[in-house]
Amino acid sequence: MNVDELVAIDVHTHAEVAADGHVSLSPELFGASADYFGSHERPTIEQMAAYYRQRAMAAVVFTVDAEHATGHRRIANEEIADSCAAHADVLIPFASIDPWKGRAGAREARRLVEQHGVRGFKFHPSIQGFDPNDPMAYPLYDVIEELGAIALFHTGQTGIGAGVPGGAGIRLKHSNPMLVDDVAVDFPHLKIILAHPSFPWQDEALAVATHKPTVHIDLSGWSPKYFPPQLTRYANSLLQDKVLFGSDYPVISPDRWLADFAGLDIKPEVRPKILKHNAARLLGLTAKETQR
Repeated sequence: MNVDELVAIDVHTHAEVAADGHVSLSPELFGASADYFGSHERPTIEQMAAYYRQRAMAAVVFTVDAEHATGHRRIANEEIADSCAAHADVLIPFASIDPWKGRAGAREARRLVEQHGVRGFKFHPSIQGFDPNDPMAYPLYDVIEELGAIALFHTGQTGIGAGVPGGAGIRLKHSNPMLVDDVAVDFPHLKIILAHPSFPWQDEALAVATHKPTVHIDLSGWSPKYFPPQLTRYANSLLQDKVLFGSDYPVISPDRWLADFAGLDIKPEVRPKILKHNAARLLGLTAKETQR
């Protein structure tokens, strides 16, 4: 991966379909998501690589493992990691491990980093049905911190389950970013990303990111023209080195996101930080690595 040649690094994209056609969510939850966000295609990882390569962008790719709460089989982390490795010029693999798997999940995390090159782990507390500061997840965080990987937490409301009776059992309270503040205290060297503008807890997310040095915010899941004004203000100032471009592809395309971002009042010297440089530093995409 030659970072110098990249226009941007998208730190938030979803692998929604496996090679065998298995999808990452149940039909009920996918239907609710489509009603909320609008329907969209489900590209394979190979198609995602071609899409981002055409745009001179790199992308972090992951799924969500919520087998405990939903009973729905996940897409295998190994498949995602190995598929990304086949397109290492543009794709960066993250994994997802249901924290309810305890120490077995911690062992899996170690293997995925050491043997499959995984650089981070996606958590969706609302879908996975846990509070981020629940000690049952701590063995998993311990391994992630030890290996220098990244923990990316969904924060704020979710379109998954929206409109379904009872929200399909999905509780929004689990995704309050203030719960991640405890994780940042208990794992002070753990690299953390708070995903999305954190409606209705945007101020909480900004407070955590400004207070805890390892906590970052990605801007995925919303068009920039709908960003809360305080998020834009902090991205332009106090958090200019800790805010990251993310689209939520394929739900939102990077084309749409970038077109709307171009109209946002962001300082010229801050714009490349958000689009690429902050992510390159956080992901450890050093000059030495890019020359391989």
